[in-house]
Amino acid sequence: MNKNGSFLVLALMLLSNALPAQKNIKAADISTDKSTSTLCMDVLHLFTAPNVPAMGPDETYAPVGNWVKGVTPPNLPGKGLAQHPMLVVGENYDKMSLIKDGKEIWSYSTGKSYEYDDVWMLSNGNILFTRQEYIAEITPDKKVIWRYDCKTAPGSPEHTEIHTCQPIGLDKVMFIVNGLPPKLMIVNIKTGKTEVEHELPYTLPANPNGIHGQYRRARITAQGTYLISVFGLGYVAEYDKNFNEIWRVNCKQPWSSLRLKNGNTLITNEADNLTVELNSKKDTVWQFSTKNDLPEAYRFASAPQTCTRLANGNTIFTSRGDNDGNGPQMVEVTRDKKVVWVLQDWKTFGPVTSVQVLDDPGVPEIPGQSEH
Repeated sequence: MNKNGSFLVLALMLLSNALPAQKNIKAADISTDKSTSTLCMDVLHLFTAPNVPAMGPDETYAPVGNWVKGVTPPNLPGKGLAQHPMLVVGENYDKMSLIKDGKEIWSYSTGKSYEYDDVWMLSNGNILFTRQEYIAEITPDKKVIWRYDCKTAPGSPEHTEIHTCQPIGLDKVMFIVNGLPPKLMIVNIKTGKTEVEHELPYTLPANPNGIHGQYRRARITAQGTYLISVFGLGYVAEYDKNFNEIWRVNCKQPWSSLRLKNGNTLITNEADNLTVELNSKKDTVWQFSTKNDLPEAYRFASAPQTCTRLANGNTIFTSRGDNDGNGPQMVEVTRDKKVVWVLQDWKTFGPVTSVQVLDDPGVPEIPGQSEH
């Protein structure tokens, strides 16, 4: 086995020991080093196979909004929809889209409902996503293989919501349930067993109508820790496997936080239109203000909630835009803040809250290998 293969085996063994819920992820499950592979690209043919229906049995038509009237400016940097193969969801649209070679090759519609906030394509082609009132995993031919529903009665003390998820191997899912109290869960979707269920601290007065803003993006890191964006209280915290706090940084409205492969943490502050990269000492080593660092012609109509770091070091920022289709949906910048891609195409594409770039290397379901 080569050096990289040995490193991957060691990483999987450490992950298995770090979290009780990860014990089924074994080094033997991956026989070669796939950390530089683009496994999602290898399964894209499944989405255009003859057995894929135009509408699946659980799909409901998702009408577009007034944003289709939006104007696309000429001479935008990059190659438009052809810039990246990608899986995209948007908070203000009820359809997810799979893009390849500049075209939508597959979509999944869930009808008029609440917001899409997180999405993953796994190496087997299945797609895991949150829909606020539920979380689900579907196959490329649009079969629902797992679903967890929230209690959504408005104003009810039992009202709960989900805004974040992460696959852990092909059998397990981590997610946070906003509620009274909020809790982090890891569920084995094969056995149905809940392997982790831990109440999270939240000190605001008990208010069933206020749970919406509790937590947003959360990730299990390559080290087996939990990195959590506490949106409603204004901080990002990291916890060990026993939920002891090991790191915290204040941030006005942290919608998303991400542990990068270089060990730094990338945090998107929605309130301030600001994304910062912090090292382990909490020093800012890079930051980007989409309000001040972007040329005026490329500025978002709605502040970014998430961003994605690519293997080449570039960062893609996403935006919901506004109801009339103003501003870009995505902007990609280099480390030195040069704009290399602007997507503003409201006639063929919708709002963007989360994007997974499919030709970036790594196994999505191994924590730490996907920087989105």
